[in-house]
Amino acid sequence: MTSPSSPARRPRPATIAAIAEELGVSVTTVSKVLNGRPDVAPDTRERVEAGLARHRYRRRPKRRPLTGKIDLVFHQLNSAWSMEIIRGVDAVATPARIEVVLSHLDGAQRPPAGWLDEVLDRRPLGVLLVMCELTPAEQQRLWRQQIPVVVVAMDSATSPSVPTVGSNNWNGGLLATRHLLELGHRRIGIVSGPEEMLCSRARVAGFRVAHDEAGLAVDPALVRYGNFYVDAGFEHGMDLLTRPDRPTAVFAGSDQQAIGVIRAARRLGLDVPADLSVIGYDDLPLATWMDPALTTVNQPIRHMAGVATQMLLDLARGEDVATSRIDLANELVIRESTAPPAHRPSVR
Repeated sequence: MTSPSSPARRPRPATIAAIAEELGVSVTTVSKVLNGRPDVAPDTRERVEAGLARHRYRRRPKRRPLTGKIDLVFHQLNSAWSMEIIRGVDAVATPARIEVVLSHLDGAQRPPAGWLDEVLDRRPLGVLLVMCELTPAEQQRLWRQQIPVVVVAMDSATSPSVPTVGSNNWNGGLLATRHLLELGHRRIGIVSGPEEMLCSRARVAGFRVAHDEAGLAVDPALVRYGNFYVDAGFEHGMDLLTRPDRPTAVFAGSDQQAIGVIRAARRLGLDVPADLSVIGYDDLPLATWMDPALTTVNQPIRHMAGVATQMLLDLARGEDVATSRIDLANELVIRESTAPPAHRPSVR
């Protein structure tokens, strides 16, 4: 009997042999599942996976030297935003002499069938996911093989078991909208990112709260969801700016969408910022070179990627991380594309 003053003994972790006996399979079969071998029947693999998960079995960590590669996986790879992520990863990986394997999911949020088997065959030091995620079963398979996963640029709905580095999108939306309201704008449009993405909805939520603070109602017709790229900014910009009650300002959910909105304004003969204020999001290098220079919300993209990469390398060394969620601060950068609304007829 354990006395109140003495520490209770922790139960010893189950062994492969014990799990095999419980499931009625051989030790070799359990070992094959652990090592990601394909020569196990699907129903047997499923039973073994469930047994391993139930006992929370994991191989004892090995202090292996950090030589090898990490997998950097994008949901989509065709923008200046992606390049900022790559630069942030490279700034940490290159000095550590770690190679980076780059891939993308063509816009999908989850990898296709067979992706995980290819990763397990490569046995990278870790996997860095950008705007995409894995199923719990996929996470478990990598976890058992001592391959850590870190997600960058997703929202706080990410599983607590998966370390995540992002930024406060709600606050970013609040900062941008407050700025426009303080300038005197009262009809403000927003073109956020894809509606299915939590970061897009979080920015819209911040937009709404800023209106609530000012005692103003949000016109639902001025709330739009795009795709973060120039084409969506242009299309929604044309639609918003040809309304008889057009907005005097537009908050774009990315710098690239802001470019599209500005192009739509110029197509319609509107001057930015005299006739229309435009504010972006991300603070990409191109924001300073635009004409006018773009007011935007600085999302520290390179720093986010660098922090996530360092976290991944620490996990690969077998070290614990202090927290599973890091949200870096956003900052409003005021440049030339925003100004008080002009009280004169629009130029067409």
